[in-house]
Amino acid sequence: MRSGRACSLLVWLLLLWLGAAAAQKASSWKTLSGKAPAIVAKGGFSGLFPDSSEYAYQFALVASSPDTILYCDVRLTKDEIGICLPDIKMDNCTNIPDFYAQGQKSYLVNGVPTSGWFSVDYNGTELGQVTLKQSINSRTPRFDSNFFPLLAVEDVQSKFKPPGIWLNVQHGSFYSQFNLSTRNYIISVSKRVVVNYVSSPEVSFLAKILGRISNKTKLVFRFLDESTLEPSTNQTYGSMLKNLTFVKTFASGILVPKSYIWPNSPDNYLQPYTSVVDDAHKVGLEIYAADFANDFLLSYNHSYDPLAEYLSFIDNDVFSVDGVLTDFPVTASEAIGCFTNLNKSNNDHGKPLIISHNGASGDYPGCTDLAYQKAVDDSADVIDCPVQVTKDGTPICMSSIDLMTDTTVARSQFISQTSTIKDIQIAPGVFSFNLTWDDIVKNLKPKISTPWTNFALDRNPRYRNAGKFMRLSDFLDFTKDKDLSGIMITVEHAAFMAGELGFDMVDNVIKALDDAGYHDQTAQKVMIQSTDSSVLEKFKEQTKYDLVYMINKEVGDAAPSSLADIKKFASAVSVDTSSVFPESHYFTVYETNLVQTLQTAGLSVYVYTLMNEFPSQPYDFFSDATAQINAYVKGALVDGLITDFPATARRYKVNNCMNMGNSTPNFMAPAHPGDLMQSISKSEQPPALAPIPPLTESDVAQPPLPPARSNSSTALTQSPASRTHACAAHIPVLVTLAMLCAWRSLV
Repeated sequence: MRSGRACSLLVWLLLLWLGAAAAQKASSWKTLSGKAPAIVAKGGFSGLFPDSSEYAYQFALVASSPDTILYCDVRLTKDEIGICLPDIKMDNCTNIPDFYAQGQKSYLVNGVPTSGWFSVDYNGTELGQVTLKQSINSRTPRFDSNFFPLLAVEDVQSKFKPPGIWLNVQHGSFYSQFNLSTRNYIISVSKRVVVNYVSSPEVSFLAKILGRISNKTKLVFRFLDESTLEPSTNQTYGSMLKNLTFVKTFASGILVPKSYIWPNSPDNYLQPYTSVVDDAHKVGLEIYAADFANDFLLSYNHSYDPLAEYLSFIDNDVFSVDGVLTDFPVTASEAIGCFTNLNKSNNDHGKPLIISHNGASGDYPGCTDLAYQKAVDDSADVIDCPVQVTKDGTPICMSSIDLMTDTTVARSQFISQTSTIKDIQIAPGVFSFNLTWDDIVKNLKPKISTPWTNFALDRNPRYRNAGKFMRLSDFLDFTKDKDLSGIMITVEHAAFMAGELGFDMVDNVIKALDDAGYHDQTAQKVMIQSTDSSVLEKFKEQTKYDLVYMINKEVGDAAPSSLADIKKFASAVSVDTSSVFPESHYFTVYETNLVQTLQTAGLSVYVYTLMNEFPSQPYDFFSDATAQINAYVKGALVDGLITDFPATARRYKVNNCMNMGNSTPNFMAPAHPGDLMQSISKSEQPPALAPIPPLTESDVAQPPLPPARSNSSTALTQSPASRTHACAAHIPVLVTLAMLCAWRSLV
């Protein structure tokens, strides 16, 4: 096999994660040995780089726990070389069709006719020009252009010198058709390479190598789908799971799909854990769980948080698996090294401040009693209420003034009130001031936010319409006796509400706070947030609340004149994530000066909006919400996090590695923006970003709020210039669109 080319850009990756040794768990583990679970990197860091490539293996070692084991799916060539490939069909994971266009063959693989390109048809020399590619279509193909050569098992040992090697061998009957023996290969290679684990889903293979290789090599029986037949015994893997005493006669451990341990219901919620871990340990078998990947669909119980999933297998007070097989070894390293045995009663309200975004809106419909209670249960420091106003002048908590966003109004009789108000938004909507409070609570239901439906990532569908709407007064009553450092009230569209509806948003919010007793208490601070400087200026004139200026555009810095203006009315600024780490095609490019500039001016900086779903994170953060949080807290040094998932931020805030200083393990070092993109070959790097303009004085300055005009009715006066009424009789197209939106939300 060709040895591979040195790439100077790899140095960037190595420097990215230099750090100290992994943190150790203080108390004993519930593993069979009592030691920490093993981290097995499937094909290296295959969640990012092509499986079994140089970068994947190297990055797994430098980015993860120092005792990470490298895993290789062994495929045999015509001349009996064992190469590492994730799929028996080479066309799924290499560019072999580019070199051997006529090489497609059809063979029986475990009795199933299978067409493709196979390693048994080529020798090592013929495969020397073939390179690896990303085998999972949903992952970035940009690293394919680095032309990573195929690696033999011996290459994994000599190039990376890992602390452990795990070889997975299967399809023995397939190779025997070509006079190739997986048994003979493993016996031979184990004399040249230190092999720590050999796994196989074939009983006969493991039985044949038992006693023929080093007794230090652990033999692991791999369970496939429960209904699949094991080829040498003709029993299903499900039935074999009931006879682990038999498995113990030829193996020291088992490798099972994670669903064997924590099964999911048909609608993707966790069912009670099984006894398989306890059963294995009782007969002296170690048990390893497979199929961990941050960018695959997780059970809804885990709220799209891969670290939470790992913890359910290793830190649940009942059992712990002996190891995990993962495409993202950095997340497993975090879980094992820093996030077990946490002090969950620690509700420190110091930095970084955890600020909810519409409550725990990743788990329940935003701004409902359920979302707010979940945010409190998850130990948010601050919970928020974005204030909207109803037709009868009731301030309510709702993420948007457009009820289409947060409610089932599109499926109600009020769809006839669809209108376009250009002063608010371009799209048509049904607005909070079109309906009374009674209209809303008696006829509508909340609707959970679904920002990633394009990726088929729904949020907690069993509760998509659960919870009760909250008035501002309800919210303030709810928060008063909670363990919170404060509350955040967001006020938008105040000028429109005053000028068009005669409703003074500022005065009414102040009155509600006064009525709830917030003006004369110090236990919880009150934060007022707005994108409108005139709103904050008016609050500053009348109150002593903490004021937060929200920058609702992407900026790369802040001009001195804009800072001077902001400091006149605010003590903190909230900024979008991309204003800190600009992105190009899901890769961070660099870190802006914005946070440093704002903090140097004496302003606290809160970043919004953090989510757990992997599409919300650049590749630099490994589809791991915890890694993203770490980059903003330890890298960018922000003062607070505005998040849909306060539980993820709270767990990060109390992790065991939070204050280790120079002893922080390498897997908890913040990602360096731009480094990952530089590891892509120049021809495939995303295009350069245009310069991001700074925040200017003109961006900040707003005219004073107009006085609330006198009007006995809160209904909007129809004006062709500002509002087009769109009832079914006049503009049926808009109603049709709205109904389509409603239908889509049900699908």
